[in-house]
Amino acid sequence: MPESPLAYASDITVRYGARTVLDQVSLTVSEGEIVTLIGPNGAGKSTLVRVILGLMRPQAGSVGRRKGITLGYAPQRALIDPVLPLSVERFLTLGVRATRAQLEAVLVEVGVAHVLESPVQAVSGGEFQRVLLARALLRDPDLLILDEPVQGVDVRGQEELYALIRRVRDRRGCGILMVSHDLHLVMAATDRVVCLDRSVCCSGEPGAVSNDPAYRALFPRATAELALYTHHHHEAGSPCAICHLREEKDHG
Repeated sequence: MPESPLAYASDITVRYGARTVLDQVSLTVSEGEIVTLIGPNGAGKSTLVRVILGLMRPQAGSVGRRKGITLGYAPQRALIDPVLPLSVERFLTLGVRATRAQLEAVLVEVGVAHVLESPVQAVSGGEFQRVLLARALLRDPDLLILDEPVQGVDVRGQEELYALIRRVRDRRGCGILMVSHDLHLVMAATDRVVCLDRSVCCSGEPGAVSNDPAYRALFPRATAELALYTHHHHEAGSPCAICHLREEKDHG
């Protein structure tokens, strides 16, 4: 008999007054699987994450997790008082028990061992996203939930973070549920994509979703970028086409 998923959501409906935010949305996340939620702003991605975490009760549908599993969660953003004297070491241990050796080890795992004693406010955007990931990993999770884990990071940094997340899955064997806006950057790091716009528009392997008419209608501009990315990215001796285009734009 196949093992039950780590977490599931079945026919979830969430309304804020007369506005429907999620309409009969279903998904599962299994052990060792990376599932990515994509969709435009306001599509209901973060709401679905809150439902799966048990932070919000839907008006209809059901949600569940395998008995005894541990969750690790990295939020989309963390608001920290700019004048609060808070080191990365102290931030990591807020609500989590860990020895200094454990803190050092997890920061090595995510590639920012050098920031342990730095003020949180002094680290870069990419470093802080890795610190958030490290904090979630301190719980040794069976299921890791990452809400926009590349928020505020440049394109090259996003690719590095997605590669890191895949290595974390490979090393730890945990299931991962991610939220993202862009398929073309996350496609190499995910096993399955769920395209959401209040309801599930399409789902499946990244390549299948990228060719789905529903995805193309929802992201017409991204479809063109994805075609370039798929053709050019990581060719021998060739730069990423998307990075090149965006660098040209950034430099006028």
